[in-house]
Amino acid sequence: MLQQLTEYIRREIIREADAGGAVELTPDSPLLEWGILNSLNTVRLLAFLRDEWSAVVPPVHITGRHFRDLNSITDLVLSLPRS
Repeated sequence: MLQQLTEYIRREIIREADAGGAVELTPDSPLLEWGILNSLNTVRLLAFLRDEWSAVVPPVHITGRHFRDLNSITDLVLSLPRS
């Protein structure tokens, strides 16, 4: 799951935001602090999580704590019931 999530972020979000440079993305890279996840990208990520793993993230879980890095997103998805 972590690998698929990393690839999605690199391919669909960083590629657009960092067209000319190289961002070194690791499981603990600060996605919010670096501006990788903003409101639009978070919505896109939520759609990916729903489509890929049937993980519907309740609004109460859409917080900086759950989306700060790839590890926290993976932990969140694993903790959610599948729909």
